[in-house]
Amino acid sequence: MSVKSWASKLLARQVLKKIRQESADAVKCQNNVFHTLICDAKNTAFGKDHSFAEIQSHQEFVSAVPVREYEDFGSYIDRWKQGEKDVLWKGVPLYFCKTSGTTAGTKYIPLTKDSMPNHINSARNALLCYIGETGHADFVDGKMIFLQGSPKLDKLPSGIPYGRLSGIVANHVPGYLQRNRMPAYDTNCIEDWETKVNAIAEETMKERMTLISGIPNWVQMYFEVLLKKTGKQNIREIFPDFNLFVYGGVSFDPYRRKFMDLIGAEIPSIELYPASEGFIAYQDSRDTDGLLLNVNSGIFYEFIEADQLHSGNAKRLTIGEVRTGVQYAIVLTTNAGLWSYLIGDTVRFVSLTPPRIRVTGRIKHFTSAFGEHVIAEEVENAMRHACTSHELNISEFHVAPQVNPSQGLPYHEWFVETDQRPSDIKSFALLLDNKLQEQNVYYRDLITGHVLQPAVVRFVKPGTFNAFMKASGKLGGQNKVPRLANDRRIAEFLEKDVVTS
Repeated sequence: MSVKSWASKLLARQVLKKIRQESADAVKCQNNVFHTLICDAKNTAFGKDHSFAEIQSHQEFVSAVPVREYEDFGSYIDRWKQGEKDVLWKGVPLYFCKTSGTTAGTKYIPLTKDSMPNHINSARNALLCYIGETGHADFVDGKMIFLQGSPKLDKLPSGIPYGRLSGIVANHVPGYLQRNRMPAYDTNCIEDWETKVNAIAEETMKERMTLISGIPNWVQMYFEVLLKKTGKQNIREIFPDFNLFVYGGVSFDPYRRKFMDLIGAEIPSIELYPASEGFIAYQDSRDTDGLLLNVNSGIFYEFIEADQLHSGNAKRLTIGEVRTGVQYAIVLTTNAGLWSYLIGDTVRFVSLTPPRIRVTGRIKHFTSAFGEHVIAEEVENAMRHACTSHELNISEFHVAPQVNPSQGLPYHEWFVETDQRPSDIKSFALLLDNKLQEQNVYYRDLITGHVLQPAVVRFVKPGTFNAFMKASGKLGGQNKVPRLANDRRIAEFLEKDVVTS
């Protein structure tokens, strides 16, 4: 056992014990975080505007601070971007994370000196939890790759740097990981994703890779490039010591069979839930369902039942008031200066002590052209079920409503990219549809009531989804293909590449 491996195991035991203690008393941790945030920001412009000095309870906070989306912070963000101090949090941000919003255009999410440890330590803690639970730390002695955005940052006129979250975080990788980290800085700075993946493959294919991390669809692309370059049958032939896959951003379930084939074996994995607004949760145990909520890391959480979100009198619940099995919109208040910020994700608690969640989808990514409100979790479960039954590997898929078909009733149209089509497409489509009906009573009623016909599945040519992302300027990095849409904008791009024979 190497010194690094031994030290990692020692640290892992300490960190795991601390995390278990905090999670067991999540309500107390969250109460402390809440009061700390209010106290530390009472002299900021936002704190003064919302009478933070007088707030003593969550209910008083609810009365003083409404739930906001990005555009509702407009003037505050603009003042901070210009370099004004003490606007939403103490001082000025260390960085702005630049993201592409679906409704607000480009967003500049602040990252402060106080909020950066949340992003850095949470990923570290996920790895340490894995080591602490399994005793396996071999990966720390090999090479590690984190497929991410460019670490090269631009600057606003005020001098504040900005860039993608993964690129910003890349500048804060702990020193003890730097020697093992890949790719090289210059390679990581390549902007064109296809060029970058080719360069990463060239740089890594002869190294002893032990840990690979990234959004599954982009890691899949990296694996496919490696296999093409080396002529090997699977990734384990290239990287025999590859023993840990770390991922986040999208559900891994639809990709699981494909990854097993690409890798040549099923290897341990860790799921993360990072967002530009804060690192929310991570997988702390391989033996339990769900991701452990980060209850003591500068984030105070509120939850609103998703079906009440736009009712006008939706109740904002704290961690001590939620229930398992209910779909909630998640609201964040953070030491990055975000106050009751609706980030757009929906979650479901699978346990309360400790608090563990599953990400169920996006508030604005759903299909409900007929009142069914189908969410990402439901279509992902349906796809996994059908793929398992037909032993099918998929690369990507998207669901959109077909409101005005040339003949017959309207339907949900599934666009699927896969290595090979199932031998019985009708059976595959029926499995998808039945599983979706099983999960969503509204959809089932529309089918049985003959308002909709069962789902129609279209298979598209290999590379179609990457072509869509490239045409959208979102190939690679932290970008994800929306599983669902309530319109046909994406479907219209995909339908031209449907395989008809």
